[in-house]
Amino acid sequence: MKAARPFLILLLAAMLSQAGAALAQANLEINTPAIAALQRSMQQRHAQLVPFYASGAVGLTRDGNVALRDANAVPLPQRQQVNALIAAENQDRAALYREIARANGRPEWETDIRATFGQRWIEKAQPGWYYRSAGGTWVRK
Repeated sequence: MKAARPFLILLLAAMLSQAGAALAQANLEINTPAIAALQRSMQQRHAQLVPFYASGAVGLTRDGNVALRDANAVPLPQRQQVNALIAAENQDRAALYREIARANGRPEWETDIRATFGQRWIEKAQPGWYYRSAGGTWVRK
């Protein structure tokens, strides 16, 4: 088993290098009618989500989604609305990552594109918004 360990490490390094190089070649700004429609939908929803990001009720995850961070920060009459907004947002985000991968002709890049966007969303988050750290805990930006 010890003899196989260096080989596995080299194989893993090669795979990660190829994934990184492949993603570096991906056009993340590519635009198709499907991508444009998803972006419009997300942009319209964003205005409704901003108050929930600001209150800390909703946060960003590293996998490119949004999640309910603190249900107690949402008044009871609004909880169903927040859950519906989160579900719709995550559905559009998943479709966006899939469409970008397809438009690049590389559907297998979807996971890497998702991770890249997850990082971008967190970097662009407003001060005071929450995101989930690599360790899984919520952190206030």
